[in-house]
Amino acid sequence: MQTIHSFLFFLRPLLLATVCAVLLTGCGSMNMSPEISPNAKGSTIMKTAYAQMGKKYRYGGASPRQGFDCSGLVYWSYRTNGVKVPRSTKQQAHVGYSIPKTKAAPGDIVVFRTGFSSLHTGLYAGNNTFIHSPSKGRAVRLESLDAMYWKNKLIGVRRVTQ
Repeated sequence: MQTIHSFLFFLRPLLLATVCAVLLTGCGSMNMSPEISPNAKGSTIMKTAYAQMGKKYRYGGASPRQGFDCSGLVYWSYRTNGVKVPRSTKQQAHVGYSIPKTKAAPGDIVVFRTGFSSLHTGLYAGNNTFIHSPSKGRAVRLESLDAMYWKNKLIGVRRVTQ
């Protein structure tokens, strides 16, 4: 009995250190800051946008029946899920708060400068891709942020809070 007691006495600090390390590791991985934790509705907003893949571009369009322009797709995808965002690209470029591209999560708004005073918006889809309604004669589609046309035009990522 004395041997078991001595053995447990010796292991107690090691066991305590192991338990503390496991607990601290678990807590360290749970970061609740808004810059890292994505919008709770982000995945749902993306599913809504994905369902519109192939819909034709239409200037001023903001519904599946009409078709979509870029800001119309963003506006409709958010609104369908109960989140209000402005209708225009200029206003969408300032909605919510800015986050670094490296912190982008599905559903965040990506903003591009496509000309001297022209803006374009889409929705970050994950894996460095975004979904958008590109331009006349094209349809809602998924593209890489690294595509030659887009990679130098990204000017911001916006996180919209509920």
